[in-house]
Parts: sequence; structure tokens; C-alpha cells
Amino acid sequence: MAIMDEVDPARATRSRSRLRGGLVTVATVLALLAAMGLTVLGLGSADNAVASYDASSWLWSATRSELARVNGVTARVDTRMEVPAARRHPMQVVQTDRMLVLRDLHTGQISALDLATLQITATTPTTPGLGVSVALHEDAAFVVDAVQGVVRQLDPRSLAPVGEPVRYPPGITGGTFDGKGRLWIAVPAEGTVSAITAARLPASAAADASVSPSKVETHDVAEPSHELVVSTLDDGVAVLDRTAGSLVTVVRGETRRTPLGEQLARPGTLPTRTSGPVVPVTVPGERQVHAVTEGEVRSFTVPGEGDRLGAAVAWAGRIYCADDAAGVVYAFDATGQVVDTIRGRWGGPLELEVRENHLFINAPNAATARVVNDRHEVREVDKYANDVLGGDPPEEAPPPPPPPPKKPQVSKPGAPRSVTASAGDAQARVSWRPAAPNGAEITRYVVEGAGQRLEVGANQRSVQVKELTNGETYTFSVHAVNAKGAGPSRKSNPVTPTAEVPDPPTSVSAQARPDGTVVVKWPEANGQGNKIARYAVTATSAGANAPAGESEGTELVIEAGELEYGTQYAFTVVAVDDKGAASESSPVSDTVVPFTVPGEPVELTASTVADRPGTVAVQWAPAEANGRPITGYLVEVGDKRTEVTDTRTRVEGLGDGQNVTVRVRAVNEAGEGPQATTTARTVAPPRVTVTGSSATATSATVAFTVDAGGGQATCTLTRSGEPAVSGPCSRITMDGLTPGTRYTFTVTATNAAGSGTATRAQQTDALYGIATCVNGSEPEQRTYCDRDRDGRNGNEIFSVPRQDNDRQVGWAKPGTRLKALCRVRGEEVYAYVYNDDKRSTWWVRVEYSGRNYIPWVWLNLEGGDKINVLPTC
Repeated sequence: MAIMDEVDPARATRSRSRLRGGLVTVATVLALLAAMGLTVLGLGSADNAVASYDASSWLWSATRSELARVNGVTARVDTRMEVPAARRHPMQVVQTDRMLVLRDLHTGQISALDLATLQITATTPTTPGLGVSVALHEDAAFVVDAVQGVVRQLDPRSLAPVGEPVRYPPGITGGTFDGKGRLWIAVPAEGTVSAITAARLPASAAADASVSPSKVETHDVAEPSHELVVSTLDDGVAVLDRTAGSLVTVVRGETRRTPLGEQLARPGTLPTRTSGPVVPVTVPGERQVHAVTEGEVRSFTVPGEGDRLGAAVAWAGRIYCADDAAGVVYAFDATGQVVDTIRGRWGGPLELEVRENHLFINAPNAATARVVNDRHEVREVDKYANDVLGGDPPEEAPPPPPPPPKKPQVSKPGAPRSVTASAGDAQARVSWRPAAPNGAEITRYVVEGAGQRLEVGANQRSVQVKELTNGETYTFSVHAVNAKGAGPSRKSNPVTPTAEVPDPPTSVSAQARPDGTVVVKWPEANGQGNKIARYAVTATSAGANAPAGESEGTELVIEAGELEYGTQYAFTVVAVDDKGAASESSPVSDTVVPFTVPGEPVELTASTVADRPGTVAVQWAPAEANGRPITGYLVEVGDKRTEVTDTRTRVEGLGDGQNVTVRVRAVNEAGEGPQATTTARTVAPPRVTVTGSSATATSATVAFTVDAGGGQATCTLTRSGEPAVSGPCSRITMDGLTPGTRYTFTVTATNAAGSGTATRAQQTDALYGIATCVNGSEPEQRTYCDRDRDGRNGNEIFSVPRQDNDRQVGWAKPGTRLKALCRVRGEEVYAYVYNDDKRSTWWVRVEYSGRNYIPWVWLNLEGGDKINVLPTC
């Protein structure tokens, strides 16, 4: 038995307090991480405010490895706790107002946390993997080893065992409390369900206690070897018999069976805990929910496509059903009509938990959750709230879930494989390998022979046929049933029951090996005078029994992939002699968890790091652990090899502009898994291509394109001896140029890897001015500008920069457009009223009868009349 090893109590907590609350849903159970080394990010123990109050629940964030306590009334997080080095470890969590108990499925370790002090009070190991679970209610804690069939009470303060365990046949299921504090266990091998009550704890964790938990009631709910699913009620239990297609409720000792018949054409499921009188049965493959209330059934269809529906939850007169693929929770009223659709930026599974008069909807892979009160008001919860000490911004929303896969073609199942029978004393054991489901899950197997017809759960595949006559020969047939009906049957070998049967092997051992195989060994059985011809090995997991294979010797190697990695299994062996007589089953073996190397990392991407030379960023989604925790990832880029524990990294030193191949492998105890491969390119220096240029008299614009080399480029335009001008990496304009001048411009683009350049020659346009003289309003001014006259006049042009009559070369009629060449200082000229009182010593050399001068006061330069844009002569 591998349910509990040595106990390592930390320190005793304070005396018992009043504990209330329910259980975290199974979805939450599969989402949480290891509890060792929790770090408070919220209010802090100094406030003593971290105990769970009414209407509060702890929600998990897988990507942050964080627990957040959410107040259902305010829909706000008031405390966050980090769980270091625990990302993506599947974990079970159960909680009350006072205690939080966690079980790491990768390591098997159970940790008890006192929420008043945020201290781990004790830890204890269990067998890793799926198959062991923890239940908590008020001051009672249980650990349920479904594989071994052992249920043991623990003191939640110290995790020390309380009394003797309750023992069942291997392969039980269930293990949650109802509202009255009874722990319910289903036994598929017997077709029964039973309730356990906890022993009263001693006054202190250190005190000795001679009391033990008690099995207080047992009820027949199905034929032996049927496949059973359990949901505890406010006062009792509901058991879904998948094989017979019925729902059985046990309430206050009374059993009620509700046939579902064709409504369960495919396997149905139940929530772990059901509150209220309505028990919803969800059939994901049909996207239907059947609401059962005291024998009456209401059926309705869930909108959408695909079969990724979670178990529907009844809450406050409505039924809520999560569609993990669409990231939606649908709310239905009592008539089955959709009355609300709750959406979020969610990716991955959704968890629905009814606790403290609220429904909590959590997406472990997202930053937000939802809280629904009993008036069905929905509010969003920011699990990474910044107003909590240590808070930080939410991560980017997860990518939308992939579309559901196309529905496969569905037909009747194939025939079971390897149907074998072995005889016992007035009985026979019939076992078989699974049939091909052909697109629809198998709901049951039917065994016929000896005038009997037995229905067996799809996860059992072995049955004892009793009430046979010794000495008479029997042959049995087996066929599978799915939503399309019954498939073809396959017959067993003939067997003849006898009282002369061999002894079973006295012990069985099992070992999981890194190559994915499991080796099962046993000592040779006593044939009681007959030769042992073969041994038949049966594998038992939580709620399931199935043949694992046969061997003529005392060892069986179960091939890799035959058993599910990460799931607990134990084994029994039956000896069969040369006359076909079979022994009883051996004692159950120890529990093992099959494992092998991890799967291939998925969604691998590699991208250029724009701001770092020779660097690529690599990111991927976790690989399948395949039965053992992933200890790290090997990342190979070019000739660089690094090992990381996260699912993202940067690799540097690869050179600029390099195309590289990226390979990522996951590593666990078994070794390195298969590689995922992609390619990437490091940032390269930019390349500039000039596409054109243009100019005015005083500015030039260069147009260009830039290949940024995967980086983020900045661009400048320069000319010799002058400061650079920055601008967008498409076109840059440089002002302050000299008219009519030819320039060579250089465009430079720069990123983390370096720079690229290109040049362009461009001449600025010539600058023109308008000869300007405007007559005044006074009588003597009204004709001043009309013509050239003796003495001084506007618009006179000279061969020198002064008003020298002997050097005058002409007169420009007002409005004449003259090409300006340069400027020079000369005699001061005042234009008076004839050109806005313009006064200056600047003269402009223009093209007029050659190259001569006109006072600037008589020449208004185009483009703003700025004299400084002209070069000096």
C-alpha cells in the first residue's frame, strides 16, 4: 500500500475553530500547484486578515503560480500568495474557512496551510499521480487511495493518521463530502456506494486517539463492474451508472433510480458536488444536459460545437455549463432556455465552484475570473489587482482557443480484442481488450453465456460469471455498445469450471521504467498438482479494472503507451493451470505511475529581438509531462545550448542578420523528449533605398524605404558639415538651404545591429522676388510708381549696391519677377509708403540686363521675403 509514508508534522496550530465551507471543484483540483514556500503578495499576516471569510474562495492562476483570495461580495482580490517553483504542477486543493490542504500530483506531497497564519503546519508524502485525492470538511480530512481502495482519516493540523483506515476492493471512485459531513465512496467492483463518518479528533494534534472513522451505510446502486460517477449532495449522494444509463440518488437513506435510457447514448458526467435538489447530468459528446429532480428529467441542448463541455453546475435555480473550447459559460433557466452568456478573455479550462452562496468561475490560464451571486449578477474579478500589495499589470490575454476539431465519422464499435475466459470453482472470469470505438465513446460491454447477460462498464473489461456448474463447458461472447448501437461480438475460449483450482500468487510487485513500460512480477503459484500454464494480470486504477496482459512466466512487461502516463495503477494476478482452471486474484501490488520522456513542446515560436543584436526570443507551450515532472527545457539555437525551467527564453551572441534553427526539448526523470523545431533571424543592419527627392528654393526632401532587418530603425538626413535632421523612415526634409545650390544628402538608418546609408544629389530651386512699388494715397504719391522718372524712384536697378545715377542700368515695372542670386550690404534705402515702410541696407543681386543690384526694399522675395536665405555675394 502506498497511500501514506512517514508523517512530518510542522508545528501544531491553535485549538480548533469553527470551520465552514465546501470543496474546490475537480477542475480546480487539476489546476493548482505546490504549496511549499508560499509568499504573501496581499494584505500580509500583520493584518491577520488572510483567513477565508464567508463568501470568499481561493482561485488559482497557473501562469503566475499564484493563489488569489476573492471576496464574493465585492468581487475583489484582497490577498495574493505566490507559489514559487510550482508552475504547471497539477495539484488538488481543498479548503474551509480556516484550512487549505494541497496535494501536488507530480510529487504526491500533501501540505496543510493554516489560513490565519499562512503557515504550513505539516506535510506528508503520498504516491504521485492521479489516483490519490484529499477531502476536507470542517475539522475532518481524508486521503483517498482509489487504486488501492484505502480511505484514511488525517488530522488536518498535523496530517497524522487518525485510527485505522477503511478498506475497500481496489479501484474505487468518489471521495467527497456531502453537506452533512459524510464522505461517499463508490465501489464499481461491487456496484455499491457507502458513506464514512469521521472520528472525533483529540483536543490537540499531539494527543493519542484510539478512535477510527466508521463506514455508516452502504447501498446497492448498480450491478457489479458497472462504470460509476459520483456527485455528493446536500444530504446524500448521486451516482451516475454509465453502463446501465441511470441516475441513482441516495437521500436520507432512501434510494431512487431515474432511468435515462437513450439520453445517455454517450458517457455522461456529474459535478463533484451538487447543491440543491437538481442534479445535472452532462453528456459532452451530445452537448446535452439532463436535469434530474426527484425522478423527473428535463433535457436541453448547449449551444455551440465540439465536446469540450465541463460538468454542468446547478446554482440558485439556474444551471451553468462551461464550454472550454469557446471560453463561454451558458446559464439556463428552469425550462432549459439560455438566459445569460458569460464571456471572458479566457483560454483553456474553466472551473465552476459553488461556495459560500456564490458561484465562482475561474480560468487558471487567464488574468480574470467571474463571481455570480444568488441574484445571478455577474461581476469580473481582476486576479492580478494592482491595489493589492505586490500587484502588477495583468499579462496579455491568452490566445483564443482553437476551433473544435471536425466531428469524426461515427459508426458502431468494432469487436473486442483478445476475449479470454478462465474457469474457477463454479465460476469463470472473462476479460478482453478494448474494442475500436469508431468515433463515439463506448458506453458499456455486454457479456453473454451460460444463460446470463451481464453489462460491464467501459472502463472495467473484466467480469466474474458466477452460478456455473462444475464440469460443464461454457463459451462466452462479448460485444461493445456506443451511441450507434451494439457492435459485433467475439467469443472466448471454452472453459470448464472445477473445484480443483490453483492457488493465486502470494504477492505481486510492480515497477515503472523510464522507457514507458511497467514490469509486473510475482512468485510462482502452487498449481495444487496441476501445471500452471499462464498468468493473467489485471490493472486497477481509480474506478477502473482492465486486463493488462498474460504471461507464461512470472513476469509481464506492459508495453509503453498501454497504460496512461501520470495515472496510478496497481496490479493483481490470477494463475491459470493447464486444464483452464483459474485461481482467485492475488493480493494487490504496490502502486506505480507509468512514465516516459516528455512529449514535444507545442506552439513553438522564435522571433527577432528588435532592440538587441544577435538575439532571438523563444517561447512555447508546455510539453506533456508523461508521468514525471518536467525539470527543464533544453534550448538549442545555432551552436548555443541552454537549459531553462520556464517556457520562454532569449538566446544571445548569434551574430547579426543570421538565420538560425531553434530546437527545444523537454526533460524529465526519463530523459530528453522529442524536439520541436522552428527558425528565426537575428536583427540585421538596416538597408536604405532612396526612391526620390524634391526641393524648394530653401529646402529639400528625400524619400526612401528602409529594410529594418527585423529591428526598430531610426533615420536621419545629413549634408556635409551640418547637423543631422531626424525624421520618419520614409521621407525627411532639410530646411535652411541656399537657393539654386546643388547638395549631396546622406540618409542613415540605425538599429541595434548597426547602420545603413544611401546618398542623393538634389539642387534647390532658384529664388525669385517681385519688384514692388505701390502708389500712395496722397495726391503727390498717386503716380510715383507708374514709371521711371528723374531723381529717385522705386524699383531702380544699378550696377553697384548704391543709388548712383551714373550707374543705373534700368527700372523694373512693379510686378516684375526677378531671379535673386545673392545679397550684399550697400547704401541704406527707405521705401516709405510705397512698400510698407521697408528700410534696409541689403541689396539683392538679380538677373536683369546681366547681373545687377536692386535694393531689397523694392524686391519682395517669394516664400516669406526672408533676406537671410540668400547667400552673400
